[in-house]
Amino acid sequence: MKPFRSILCFCLLVFVFFACGPFNPPPPKIFNNTPASKLPLSQIKLPEGFKIAVYAENVKNARSMCLSPNGTLFVGTRDKGDVYAIQDTDGDFVADKMFTIATGLNMPNGVALRDGDLYIAEVSRIIKLENIEAKLANPPQPVVVYDQYPTEKHHGWKYIAFGPDGKLYVPVGAPCNICESNKDIYASITRLDIETKKVEVVQHGIRNTVGFTWHPENNELWFTDNGRDMMGDDVPPCELNHASKDGQHFGYPYCHAGDIPDPEFKGIRPCSDEFTDPVQKLGAHVAPLGVEFYTGKMFPGSYKNQILLAEHGSWNRSKKNGYRIMMVTLNSNGQATSYKPFAEGWLNQESQDVWGRPVDLEFLPDGSMLISDDYADVVYRVSYVEK
Repeated sequence: MKPFRSILCFCLLVFVFFACGPFNPPPPKIFNNTPASKLPLSQIKLPEGFKIAVYAENVKNARSMCLSPNGTLFVGTRDKGDVYAIQDTDGDFVADKMFTIATGLNMPNGVALRDGDLYIAEVSRIIKLENIEAKLANPPQPVVVYDQYPTEKHHGWKYIAFGPDGKLYVPVGAPCNICESNKDIYASITRLDIETKKVEVVQHGIRNTVGFTWHPENNELWFTDNGRDMMGDDVPPCELNHASKDGQHFGYPYCHAGDIPDPEFKGIRPCSDEFTDPVQKLGAHVAPLGVEFYTGKMFPGSYKNQILLAEHGSWNRSKKNGYRIMMVTLNSNGQATSYKPFAEGWLNQESQDVWGRPVDLEFLPDGSMLISDDYADVVYRVSYVEK
């Protein structure tokens, strides 16, 4: 009887694996297809003087964003396969035009603009839409820039941005929850020269970053990283990291958050000075994505050059965590002195109901902050008025 029971359990596990995929998160309990006018924005808690409003609605699966000098907001998606262009033509901070400029793409999460061309990251390639703002109503066919990135969809969606050096930074996530790969490109951040098509790995040991930026004063790279799953509710923390130079290693898969050895790779490469510690340990399973330094003039002076980051929210924790915008305050040496909520309320802690999931941050010229939400299908605007 026992062998039969074991075989039955094994078959059940195989069925679940192929039916659901490896550790695919269940969909959160959220307001599905709720009109923007019905979203409970009054539940969002912000510091005194700040307010939140819907900037754009019906932006299905809104993910990473970039803003053109002319004010067009480009928004990628992950599951939808579309890319949008959003405009506020009358300057009232409510979008009044939206174009779908690409469809049927393979997880086009990341978008970046350069010299009028929109670069889009799919799982295995970078494409571009040339002179896009002149062709929003009749977008051009994509031009392939580079198509040699790995094809695995597990952590295959990408955030992209052009760095201060003019090159396109493209992450390649680990193709698993936890694994050791003999290919250097996995669990990394790469740098693509769009002219020569040369790709180089510049940072290592990064499980899955879906947001990075550069310090406004010294141009050094900062990024979020999603910690591994299946080690418990509170282990390991997700991370905010700082790469002060090329070629650093941030621990994955051997060491998490600077001092937590992975049980599956314990002793192979122990936690040591070989790895770069995070600047700030974030909550476990909070899924940090977009991260930006505040450089605008609208918010109070205490926000200047401080970090705001979006926590998309947990899927495999017994009690949900994240679903908020956090602020990490840095001192003059770049060390974190606090990690606290800036905007929260998408998660009801008592009922555990969730009605939105922040993804990415972008700033308008007036200094106000845009937040994309891939579950409520909107882009919010957070502004400040001194009282």
